[in-house]
Amino acid sequence: MAITLKNIVIFVTDLTRAKTFYADLLGLPVAGQSEMLMEFFPGAVTTLGVSLALHEDARSLIGRHTGLTLTVENIVALCEKLTGGGVHFVEPLESSPWGKMAVVQDFDGNMMALVDR
Repeated sequence: MAITLKNIVIFVTDLTRAKTFYADLLGLPVAGQSEMLMEFFPGAVTTLGVSLALHEDARSLIGRHTGLTLTVENIVALCEKLTGGGVHFVEPLESSPWGKMAVVQDFDGNMMALVDR
């Protein structure tokens, strides 16, 4: 029996605001969208889903660290764009021996790391 990972979902309260953050500011490629869910990374085996939190259990997952890390090709330019778009940085862009990293929040407070490697 083969098991694969289809998607990872981040729950939000407003899909329009979420699209502004994930598609417009972060620049993630949209794979599809419905009234309740957006998926990113078309053609990938595993997609990132952003879904309205319609159930109480899902609502309790809003506004926390997602555990997701996104690799960014030009992290300095992206962080400047995010700053201009009003995105909150939990940890500002910093350099370390292994590369650059920042931790940002979407407009619902969901946190994720951005790295350049």
